[in-house]
Amino acid sequence: MQKLVAAIALALLSQPVLAQEAPPKWSIAIHGGAGTLDPDKMTPERRAEYEAALQVALDAGARVLAEGGSAMDAIKAAIIPMEDSPLFNAGKGAVFTWDGTNELDSSIMDGRDRSAGAVAGVKTVRNPILLADTVRTQSEHVMLMGAGAEAFAAEKGFAVTPPEYFATPARAEALERMKADKLSALDVDHKFGTVGAVALDMEGNLAAGTSTGGMTGKRWGRVGDAPVIGAGTYADNRACAVSATGWGEYFLRVGVAHEICARLRMDKEWLETLAAGVNPHPVWNAMKSQAVADRVMADVKSLGGDGGVILVTPEGDAIFSFNTTGMYRGRATSGGVNEVAIFGGEDKGSSTPDH
Repeated sequence: MQKLVAAIALALLSQPVLAQEAPPKWSIAIHGGAGTLDPDKMTPERRAEYEAALQVALDAGARVLAEGGSAMDAIKAAIIPMEDSPLFNAGKGAVFTWDGTNELDSSIMDGRDRSAGAVAGVKTVRNPILLADTVRTQSEHVMLMGAGAEAFAAEKGFAVTPPEYFATPARAEALERMKADKLSALDVDHKFGTVGAVALDMEGNLAAGTSTGGMTGKRWGRVGDAPVIGAGTYADNRACAVSATGWGEYFLRVGVAHEICARLRMDKEWLETLAAGVNPHPVWNAMKSQAVADRVMADVKSLGGDGGVILVTPEGDAIFSFNTTGMYRGRATSGGVNEVAIFGGEDKGSSTPDH
């Protein structure tokens, strides 16, 4: 039986190396939230506004990679414009807590050494993704929260951003409607506006980052998956880089980001053991990665959760998977792919953009 399995695997995976196209030198994917999005309620003007904001973020990250920069620098470059935009639930434009404040969460991870940094519940830091990275590089910790994270930020030279900077009329109205009509956060948030980015650089290194304001009306210091390494963010050069967006409680329970990377790493190790020296065809790699992401997201859905993920693999595949009607997203590669999309089925490229 073992010989039969090996023979089948070899038949599926064995493709002449010379017949394969070179993988992308670099690749990046971004997201700006997934949720119940209705195309009929999206005006052309609003759609153009979101697409433009996504394109700005995507171009910023792609520029870093095209110039030979690191995956870590690329994801920060992509996330910062989304944190600065009132369109997304991160940084400026973050949702309000029940008490009328904006509490920000973020995390970042380097696939080279799996070093990571995260912050939760900060209120005075304009770009939480930068503070998360500072936790990673300038402390012995992985996660800091609340007042302690803000004290650390001040010690490291971060400017104190006044609370009114983060507040926007649309988010204030959502909280008021939630309280007046006794709605749930899901009733007022038709999308999960968490932002994130994943990237592969020319050195073959992966990185992932995620940033969010959480859920409208959150109470008691609620923290979702975005700042939790392994749930909302994970990067491992051996497998993939993942950033998630959605109903955080379910992503925490599944351990979505790590689950995807772990499955891909184990599949890769198994195939390397089974068929040493054989390079799987790029299309097979992409199909496998897409299937793993889809299965994990199906698991989230089976528990009752909504949302999506973006991932980039060591082969340069930039992949999306979501179980909602839409996800604000984009991807670019050194092979010339550069696209943004909102609703399901809009992507122009395939799961293997450069092939």
